[in-house]
Amino acid sequence: MAKARTTSRRVLTTLAAVTLAGSLALPSDADPSSRAAAGAHGASAWANATLRRMSLEEKVGQLFVTYAYGSGADSRHPKNQEEFGVDTPAEVVRRYHLGGVIYFSWTESFVDPKQVAGLSNGLQRAALTSGAGVPLLVSTDQEHGVVTRFGAPATQFPGSMALGASRSVDDARGAARIAGAELRAVGINQNYAPVADVNTNPANPVIGVRSFSSDPGLAAEMVAAQVRGYEGEGSPRRGVSATIKHFPGHGDTNVDSHSGLPVIHHDREQWRRLDAPPFRAAIAQGVDMIMSGHLVVPGLDDSQEPATVSPKVLTGILREELGFRGVVITDSLQMDAVRARYPDAELAVRALLAGADQLLMPQNLRAAYDGVLAAVRSGRLSERRIDDSVRRVLTVKFNRGIPHQPFVDETAVDRVVGTREHLAAAQEITDRTLTALRNDDGLLPLRTKPGRVLVTGWGESATKVLTERISARGVATTRKTTGPKPSPTAIGDAVAAARDHDLTVVLTHQAWDDSQQQDLVRELAHSGKPVITVAVRDPYDAAYVDQARTWLVTYSYGSPAMESLAKVLFGESSPRGKLPVTVPEPGRPDTPRFPFGHGLSW
Repeated sequence: MAKARTTSRRVLTTLAAVTLAGSLALPSDADPSSRAAAGAHGASAWANATLRRMSLEEKVGQLFVTYAYGSGADSRHPKNQEEFGVDTPAEVVRRYHLGGVIYFSWTESFVDPKQVAGLSNGLQRAALTSGAGVPLLVSTDQEHGVVTRFGAPATQFPGSMALGASRSVDDARGAARIAGAELRAVGINQNYAPVADVNTNPANPVIGVRSFSSDPGLAAEMVAAQVRGYEGEGSPRRGVSATIKHFPGHGDTNVDSHSGLPVIHHDREQWRRLDAPPFRAAIAQGVDMIMSGHLVVPGLDDSQEPATVSPKVLTGILREELGFRGVVITDSLQMDAVRARYPDAELAVRALLAGADQLLMPQNLRAAYDGVLAAVRSGRLSERRIDDSVRRVLTVKFNRGIPHQPFVDETAVDRVVGTREHLAAAQEITDRTLTALRNDDGLLPLRTKPGRVLVTGWGESATKVLTERISARGVATTRKTTGPKPSPTAIGDAVAAARDHDLTVVLTHQAWDDSQQQDLVRELAHSGKPVITVAVRDPYDAAYVDQARTWLVTYSYGSPAMESLAKVLFGESSPRGKLPVTVPEPGRPDTPRFPFGHGLSW
């Protein structure tokens, strides 16, 4: 009981100090410039006061962000013992004095919204009752579209390239504002979004539709809008920290940095023209955080070091040339692009020496944590250098209002997450993104309802939802999912079914890199029945099967996208999206098949 009272007093003392500093930050009668100055003073005062009472071990802990397994803070999970030497997520936070945690479905972090809120509150209690009592940055990758961690009933928005197709800055900002509010309601105060990479390489296996555009100007406008939306514009404590990625730009590569080391062959002037604009735009908006990419850009650093461990890139360009003053966090340190080069301890130290402030998901957290401590004690890293990074982390936490309000109301989650208003807004935004690339036979919109429709192709969930949406319009609909790389037997079965229906809708997913999906579409086009082909991810699919004469692009395969598709099929709405990338001829990247800005309407 005495220990509990001591812990409680420590938390109250910490929060009282924070509230005092916060009162300096937000005088109610000040003009905006005075409020900004007071806020900066309050953040600095709190960060410096907090730093003074922190041990070296606690400071180093603030530099690490990792996951933990379990749906509750005190949930025991064998993988926590295996990876971290403790049993529960709360113990991971306390043992390493973590600066942040990250949520994934595979760590059981996302079960339902109230559970997420309870997990967040429990982890914040663990942080506040441990060491210096500094609350956590709680994060996830909620890019929307193909990278969505917090699923339904949370509101699902179209991904970046879909928003780029809409050309609507207001939609980009509005989607981020709503998404940020829902994240904050469950205790997630940082989002690893938006993606600032300019997808200039159609063969990019890891970015693609996660990018807003192949045009630097359009990408910059959308990134800036989403930063404003996520970070709350005039009410920053209601928003979440945006984290743009992957600096200095992951758009022009055909290598996935999860499994290999991409090399970007842009010289400095090309980089400034093609890759830098979205990062500049985000910095101008005051973005809280920037994530480094595990990629080599010889035109920026001829040492062949990945950007994550390159002082020339993180300090020389990001800090000095672009003037970024926020937090630099690495991409996951478990990725082969960097882990194959250095052991975990050395990788962590080199990233900090390069200019990173936080280290995301080292494969061996204990080795990385101990490696940084050893580097400080040996003099390789100065404690002042550690203090600089911790101060930036603390400043972001203060400005985002996390020390003032580390907990969320678990009973209020349903009043924010997935509300009718949010879902309606998401559907309206999605309706403005669908793009029509071909309608050579004038098949669309369907002027009379077909008797029987076959839905086939990629995606168990997407084909199921689309089947439901078409059936809801009074049309007999059959589903036959063939998935990725359909076998000759699956293709034959789909073609036979198509001949027994009046219309076929076939979904493709990265068919530009899947000859078997291309074969499916080609054979369906020869079935003698009308076929509508829909790329539910990359628009590049549409260049690969000439025989398919009706092509639509949804850019994502979530339920709102399938509803938008059904509306366009039946003429309830017209496709309004315009290509935010150029779709080139196969094997001829400089020859457009469908140019930037192309899009049919009716």
